[in-house]
Amino acid sequence: MQKYQKLFNLLNIWAQELTHKMTTENILKRRPPTERPAPNVEKRPARQRPLHEAAVDRLRDMIIEGDLAVGERLHEFNLAEALNVSRTPVREAVKLLATEGLVELLPGRGARVAALSAKTISELLEVIGGIERHACELAAERMTSRELARLQRMHERMALHHQAGNLHEYFKLNNEIHVAIVAAAKNAILEATHASLILKARRGRHAALASQARWTEAMAEHDLLMKAFAERDGRKAGEIMFQHDLRTGEVVRQMLKASEGH
Repeated sequence: MQKYQKLFNLLNIWAQELTHKMTTENILKRRPPTERPAPNVEKRPARQRPLHEAAVDRLRDMIIEGDLAVGERLHEFNLAEALNVSRTPVREAVKLLATEGLVELLPGRGARVAALSAKTISELLEVIGGIERHACELAAERMTSRELARLQRMHERMALHHQAGNLHEYFKLNNEIHVAIVAAAKNAILEATHASLILKARRGRHAALASQARWTEAMAEHDLLMKAFAERDGRKAGEIMFQHDLRTGEVVRQMLKASEGH
């Protein structure tokens, strides 16, 4: 009897220990994991754009889009107030835009918006047309499928701006497309040469789009250009682009000639 009593006592003790162990494990399972504090990673502030760069872009747009008329004097104080910057960024912007042919510096008398020269615009677009024709020929062969798809999406957005009559956004995206095509040619010298000239031609290219007929014509030319790229036909794409640029130069020349006759 004592033998069975001892065995019963051992079993009872073992059962109590097992129950205690299971209870402890259940409590631990229900306990939420200890939250560790997030590492103290210092966030670097986003690089702020220099004020003169923002002033250059805004002032360039004002001249290209006609907010500042040809011959209008550029008063630093008034422009600084309009652009919400100090006079120093405005002064630097005016000097830079003079190198682009948009501003004429008057020694000792400030600066004014430069006149458009039909000869200069025509010559610029002849050169740019040659560069962009060669860029199209190379890009049709060298651009990746991803680059082509991105170019197509940009083109579709530009078409929507055209349909909406939003010239500002259309022209901005149009410029980005021309730059992207040259970049897709993957020729650093070609890209650098193009970048040095495209800014100087922006006012003439924008002026040509003041004609609704030319704007519609230009959009149709871009449609044909994208079809040529989709077919990877570099020669065809290059010729379309070359004629596109020459046509723009011709339209600007005719507009300036007509304005001189009044």
